[in-house]
Amino acid sequence: MTWSTTTTATPTGAGPLTDALAQLESALAHLGFNGGTRQMLSTPRRELMVSVPLRRDDGSIAVYSGYRVQHNFSRGPAKGGLRFAANVDLDEVRALAMWMTWKCALVDVPYGGAKGGIAIDPREHSVAELERVTRRYTSEILPIIGPTKDIPAPDIGTDERTMAWMMDTYSAAMGHTVPGVVTGKPVSLGGSLGRAAATSRGVAHIALMAMASHGLDPAHTTASVQGFGKVGRDAARFLAAAGVKVLAVSDIDGAIYDERGLDIGRLAEHVDATGSVAGFEGTESIDPGSILTLDVDVVVPAAVEGVLTGDNAAKVQAKIIVEGANGPTTREADAILADKNVLVVPDILANAGGVVVSYFEWVQANQAYQWSERDVNDRLEERMTRAWHDVVDYAGAHGLSYREAATALAVQRVTEAHRLRGLYP
Repeated sequence: MTWSTTTTATPTGAGPLTDALAQLESALAHLGFNGGTRQMLSTPRRELMVSVPLRRDDGSIAVYSGYRVQHNFSRGPAKGGLRFAANVDLDEVRALAMWMTWKCALVDVPYGGAKGGIAIDPREHSVAELERVTRRYTSEILPIIGPTKDIPAPDIGTDERTMAWMMDTYSAAMGHTVPGVVTGKPVSLGGSLGRAAATSRGVAHIALMAMASHGLDPAHTTASVQGFGKVGRDAARFLAAAGVKVLAVSDIDGAIYDERGLDIGRLAEHVDATGSVAGFEGTESIDPGSILTLDVDVVVPAAVEGVLTGDNAAKVQAKIIVEGANGPTTREADAILADKNVLVVPDILANAGGVVVSYFEWVQANQAYQWSERDVNDRLEERMTRAWHDVVDYAGAHGLSYREAATALAVQRVTEAHRLRGLYP
């Protein structure tokens, strides 16, 4: 194990951590906070790097790098997803953990931010191998997680089955079942009704409010969605159900377009059968990169970070971008889009539905009482609506972009919690 708790996070180059730190600097400058606050908020409270050995099905041994970064605890235990992806590295996890801190504060759930990852491509491994690597990773990070310490959840490359393995591994070590150690679990193991689609539902709520702010009627609004996985698939479904014409979607294997609007239900069946949106009957295959620059009203980047850049932002034709993914827009792209008067709804607001319902799941685990799906969805909508108006009002009062306003609000709340708690010893 390698521990780091004292060094300010410094990015090794351009990437999500560079953008996250720049957003923090902007918020601190706006709020007038001093250098001590900057150092406190830019430095993760705890970082753990672990070696994750795996015995492959053929008997060979592979070793992967695993990470867990806990950015801040001022408002409560750390909270954040676990990502399985070949390109995961420490800087990416640091950035994602920081964004989780702001996201939790913005929607007013009593958590700090964390994130985890293993540098592994899950598509190249059997279910049995993924279970073994998950359980070994969990055992390695076990000292720093727990329902009052740090609560993991699914992210890219992981799902409710992964969370079940994590919960079981942790529970076996504790000697009793601990359902609150993770969220995003199967409902039969204490997961929350409504959790699976919560991030997507939150994206749709925010997108519809953004449309209303621009005088767009959903029935006469077009959209494209990048990503047809955990977030993009149901976001497209909810938008289509609201009357929005979703013209194009993409995934890792391709992109499709239909000027009449895609039948999202039939497309989902096609993806379940084939594993990709590619080849969906009656659609045109298009360049996946063009999904962000199509002539539509709303673009929902719901895949990975850093897809809207200085190279393609000027080509964006949409009036509104709703960030379903974490960090999809770089600093350079943000500046270009602002000059074009494109409304960018930031990730820490737009995709916060997942952490809101993760909080609800954690509360239900602590109460040993399950809420109805209607209760969950109603409370989610109330939280997202309140956060939307907080950001809109703050942006208007201070002349800031929605990203600047959302980050400043969140940083202010985290700093106030830290001030009230004081510095120990």
